[in-house]
Amino acid sequence: MALSGTMVKQVTIMSDGDVFHEIFRYRPHHISEMCPDKIKGVDLHEGEWGTVGSVIVWDFFHDGKPKVAKEVIEAIDEEKKSVCFKVIGGDILEAYKTFLITVHVDTHGEENVVTWTFHYEKLNENIPDPDSLMEFCLHVTKDIETHHLPKTN
Repeated sequence: MALSGTMVKQVTIMSDGDVFHEIFRYRPHHISEMCPDKIKGVDLHEGEWGTVGSVIVWDFFHDGKPKVAKEVIEAIDEEKKSVCFKVIGGDILEAYKTFLITVHVDTHGEENVVTWTFHYEKLNENIPDPDSLMEFCLHVTKDIETHHLPKTN
């Protein structure tokens, strides 16, 4: 069983893809308002929002437990609308030696595709693939989409 892996999942959203990218780049601290049952808070520990090298700490609720992830923004590509986060501390590193998360948005009019990519290395072969963490990210994506769709009465 391989210790290193890549997992890629896509989800189509009907809300504005540019806004979605902008939230993950500049305003991740607003995500807790969009899905408070999953994201408890996002704090800036070093640097400035939306800049490479900045350190962000996520407090979230996953698999029935409160968890923390400390991440550094490793790369931002405005043209591709992607942000890459490298996990440098917290609960995820209890199971993984390295963990990179990239969120990328393809914008096509009213339909936009959000792609989540995980690059990871497990601490040992008994560690499962991060399927439930990927599902968590897809649910957060849909919560953000719902928050930005026009409200109907």
